[in-house]
Amino acid sequence: MKILHTSDWHLGQHFIGKTRQAEHQAFLAWLLEQVKLCAVDVVLVAGDVFDTGAPPSYARELYNEFVVGLHASGATLVVLGGNHDSVATLGESRSLLAHLSTRVVAAVDIERQVLVLNGRNGQPGAVLCAIPFIRARDVLQSLPGQSSADKQLSLQQAIQRHYQAVYALAVAQRQVLGLDLPVIASGHLTTVGASASESVREIYVGALEAFPTSAFPPADYIALGHIHRPQKVGGFEHIRYCGSPIALSFDEAHQQKEVLLVELDAKGLQSVTPLAVPCFQALCAVAGSLESLPHQIAAAATKATEGQTVWLEVMVRSDDYLADLHGRIQSMCEGLPVDVLRIRRERGQSALALQQQARETLDELSPSEVFERRLAQEELPDALKVSLQARYALLLAELAGEDA
Repeated sequence: MKILHTSDWHLGQHFIGKTRQAEHQAFLAWLLEQVKLCAVDVVLVAGDVFDTGAPPSYARELYNEFVVGLHASGATLVVLGGNHDSVATLGESRSLLAHLSTRVVAAVDIERQVLVLNGRNGQPGAVLCAIPFIRARDVLQSLPGQSSADKQLSLQQAIQRHYQAVYALAVAQRQVLGLDLPVIASGHLTTVGASASESVREIYVGALEAFPTSAFPPADYIALGHIHRPQKVGGFEHIRYCGSPIALSFDEAHQQKEVLLVELDAKGLQSVTPLAVPCFQALCAVAGSLESLPHQIAAAATKATEGQTVWLEVMVRSDDYLADLHGRIQSMCEGLPVDVLRIRRERGQSALALQQQARETLDELSPSEVFERRLAQEELPDALKVSLQARYALLLAELAGEDA
């Protein structure tokens, strides 16, 4: 059996004022081609199909069009809920999509989480422990008096018990069928040792910080989502994050995105082959002084393709006050196929020195002294410094009057 492991599509993502619609449309078309070329039996999406619980209409359309296209190819689609997905939104079309070779597991429901996966020939090829993102309320009741560490441990143990229970049902189902089928498990969580990026965020209360690999059941393959960088977990060949198919933040721009072609038979896992996803929109982050940035921006511009600009993040390393920073950056980009989405400023040694001084003497300084020392770190016109000092003195006087 051939399974294509993918996750974290984040359809509908709004990226610093930019839509990702064209990228996602190109990715899904490419994914359909891989399904046909590799004769894939099952496409498994391990969570975060959408970026928000209320995705825009175009994102839903892309999803529905992919379902129809995959059904026509003869493959089966399995969709699992992630922490970004709304259980209601994802689950509302479950019954309808079942008629289009699509099986949706939006939330924790042990009765629905053991799936027999059929190959293109219609014969069972594997048993799936279809485990979506697990919220604390799904498996655990809070107890009074628990510390944060106690809650983490309780949640970890509850998730482990859930995995073991679903795995036991999968093994029982295999015995009922009387076939030597591999068992696959899924998950949408952070594991111990996984390397995340800035776009991976927890948007809920009571999340498990990290799940140990030793707590997973002995499945032949464990398909994970939530972490956007593709990676093996703990060095294990059979425990994998496939990562997101497009870069969802600037710190992912250098990553080679991929989906994983997983092949299994009665003996278990046979191979895992990464399929490199083409880059459909160039992202680049540059950092340096005002003197070095023009060269770096010009180098980034060479990544542009015909009819498409490079989306750029610029980090300026300077201790000087730069009132016209945005104007300077825009002038560096003039005539180049780049689109600056974000400009950031990184302070240098003088700011670090101020922080060190503050840590050492803050208790000994008055608010006015802290203000004066902070003001001294900025290279401002004398007139502006005088104006700021006057405004600060006026503010202190107003506060003193209120206290009186």
